[in-house]
Amino acid sequence: MSRTSRRAASLGLARRSIVNITRLPSAFLPSIAMPVFQAVAFAGTFFAITRIPGFPTSRSINWFLPLAVMMGSGFAGIGIGFTTIRDVESGFYDRIRLSPAPRSALLTGPLLAALVRAALVTTIVLIVGLWFGMRPTHGVAGLVPLYVAGLGMAALGTGWGLALAFRFRDMRAAAVMQLTFFLVVFVSEAQTPLSIMDGWLEGVTRINPFNNILRLGRVGFLDEPITWDNSWGGLLAVVVISALTLLFARRSLDRLADA
Repeated sequence: MSRTSRRAASLGLARRSIVNITRLPSAFLPSIAMPVFQAVAFAGTFFAITRIPGFPTSRSINWFLPLAVMMGSGFAGIGIGFTTIRDVESGFYDRIRLSPAPRSALLTGPLLAALVRAALVTTIVLIVGLWFGMRPTHGVAGLVPLYVAGLGMAALGTGWGLALAFRFRDMRAAAVMQLTFFLVVFVSEAQTPLSIMDGWLEGVTRINPFNNILRLGRVGFLDEPITWDNSWGGLLAVVVISALTLLFARRSLDRLADA
């Protein structure tokens, strides 16, 4: 049996995942509705946060919108894990594994689909944010770090979602995916700057690598210049965490194949 190239197989799997958005919108719409609601609700409810002395922006939407993008992009990746669980439970994934496609395409295909989904989520949230008063402080250049951070969150979310889907092989994995993602994101500067935190939350936030990704996404929306010093930590966190979760996913896939 001739082998299908990894590129062709990856594109085919990515296309299937993207087409499933129209066939099963309930699996994707939450990753758009949730960040839009979050950005608007948090910015309106906590608008007075900008009155804190030294707060880095005068617009609450500028502070909360990048957080919403991170959440939406991360769930765009984790959503891949949800669809994979359904494929595993239905037996469809066994047919995919028996096809002549390289095993690595079972990771790169879903990853490509997640990146497309995350780019779509980020764009929609930005459009809504502009309507509610969001203004990048560095023009178009300020959007680049946000997209980089969002795509990074999608990549690591994909790796984590696939790994748990391959390990649990049923919907138990969905609860673990969501709970762990919420935990690591909100134990950061999600709501307030580190400078006004105290107690155990401050200590955890200081060592939370997701905090660096959030800072990278926000740098184009705050009253500070975009420099290497306030960007490299987020870039490093994106690369390292994405690599680790995708490696975990590959190990879990190998384990599933050998079962």
